[in-house]
Amino acid sequence: MTDRPNIADYMARDLVTLTPDMEINRALHLLLNHKISGAPVLDDDAQLVGVLSKKDCLRAALNASYYQNWGDSVASYMSTDVHTLDAGLDIVAAAESFLQSNYRRFPVMQEGRLVGQISRADVLRALADQWG
Repeated sequence: MTDRPNIADYMARDLVTLTPDMEINRALHLLLNHKISGAPVLDDDAQLVGVLSKKDCLRAALNASYYQNWGDSVASYMSTDVHTLDAGLDIVAAAESFLQSNYRRFPVMQEGRLVGQISRADVLRALADQWG
């Protein structure tokens, strides 16, 4: 039996990242322009402090429609309870993590630093490569 691939073999490494103080309207446009469903939020020390999703942006857009003002920052809408996976985790364990959660993507960490992001599609591709 061959060794299973790990997350690092399939994760996206070239990430769009946001900052907590970025205007929410700008962050929303970055997600839309890059056709991504969410992005990690990094502080000035490149530490992961949150994740902003399109759902979070929808909340911001709804508030803006009520108050006629985008005004807030990413920090006001991002999720701070971030679940991450380790880059060395094997792809089957990653698939189990997706099945046990509602998340569509996980930030990937290595030695306490953000090194990538893995999506459901990435894991499906890895499993198809492995067993297809």
